Amino acid sequence: MNTQLFLWVNDFARGTPWLHAVVVGYAAYGLVVFAALMVAGWWSARGQAAVPPMAAAIWTPLGMLAALGVNQPVADLVGEARPYAAMPGVLVLAHRSTDPSFPSDHAVMAGAVTAGLFLVRRSLGVIAAVAAVVMAFSRVYIAAHYPGDVLAGLVLGAVVSLAGYLVVRRPLEWLLRLAERSPLRPLLTTAPQKGSA
Repeated sequence: MNTQLFLWVNDFARGTPWLHAVVVGYAAYGLVVFAALMVAGWWSARGQAAVPPMAAAIWTPLGMLAALGVNQPVADLVGEARPYAAMPGVLVLAHRSTDPSFPSDHAVMAGAVTAGLFLVRRSLGVIAAVAAVVMAFSRVYIAAHYPGDVLAGLVLGAVVSLAGYLVVRRPLEWLLRLAERSPLRPLLTTAPQKGSA
C-alpha cells in the first residue's frame, strides 16, 4: 500500500509539470512558513497576556528540536532507503540524499510545530496543520519520501511535542512568572504590571 500510494503520487507529479517549481520550492523551503507561524504564536501569546499560552509558545520551537532529536536515532535504526534509491525509474524532483527515509525530518518538524501551536491558539494550530499536510504531500511528490514516512513523521513530531509539554509545562510557567518581573516582561506580555499606574 505504501509503495502503491507513492507510485500514484509520482504519476501525479509526472502529469503536473506546471506544479513542479512551486512544490519543489515548498518542499525545500516551506519550513520558513512554520518559523513564521511560531513567531505569530509568540505574538499571539504575548497579546493574550497569560502565562499558559506564552509557555506553549516558548515550548513550540523547543518541542520541535526535541522531536528532531528523537527522530534521528529512530531513522538510523530503521535505515529505510529513499524511494529513488529503491525504485529506479521514478520521477525524482528532490535533491538526492543518503539520509534514511523513515521518518521524514520535515514532517517531524511540521508535526511538532503544529501540536505546539494548537496549545497556543487553536486557529494557528489549524493553519499549521494545513501547512503540515501540504509539506507532507510535497515531500512525497518530489520523491524524497514514501507516504508512510511523512505520516509517521507528523505523528512522531506531534507526540513528542505534546508529551514534552506535559513534562515541562509547570517549571516553564514558573520561570515565566519570574521573567515577567524582570526587564524581559515586554517580550512576554502586554498586561500592565501589578501596582503600576
